[in-house]
Amino acid sequence: MIYKYIYKTPDGFDDMVMNSDGEYLTGLWFIGSKDELKHVTDCTLKDLPIFKETREWLDIYFGGKNPDFMPKYKIHNLTPFRQEVIDIMNSIPFGQTLTYRDISKIIAKNRGLKRMSSQAVGGAVGWNPICIIIPCHRVVGSNGNLTGYGGGMKNKVALLTHEKNDMERYFVSKKQRG
Repeated sequence: MIYKYIYKTPDGFDDMVMNSDGEYLTGLWFIGSKDELKHVTDCTLKDLPIFKETREWLDIYFGGKNPDFMPKYKIHNLTPFRQEVIDIMNSIPFGQTLTYRDISKIIAKNRGLKRMSSQAVGGAVGWNPICIIIPCHRVVGSNGNLTGYGGGMKNKVALLTHEKNDMERYFVSKKQRG
């Protein structure tokens, strides 16, 4: 059985939905975002210990601090490549970013390859089912374009601003604005 819980975010962000299998966090996304299509939304609304743990993490995060723990999560259909990308995303410090190209270079180096596709990295970043906690919002285009965020550009900009990034370095293309 899959459960959900609605999390009320601070002003400036869309509220969020959490999914769980009853023990692990299996999804976290902004309400009304494209990410919603990746998740089960027609499920039982219930408060669970994992939702309490996730709320504590989010409360610390939205309070302006980097939480020093990770809620228990489980990711279905996880390939070794996706795991590698998630591990790199999880290493990006609060308030910093990496580009898709940076991640592709790290993976190429780790695998002893000349190069790795930034587009493949983008696909793995976009596949992430647990936003913020697995910080896909910290991945940006190499030219400063804030591209490719399933949680919505408004939320990506708000998250990066919340983490005190220098927003003068970034832009949202006309295509991304809709």
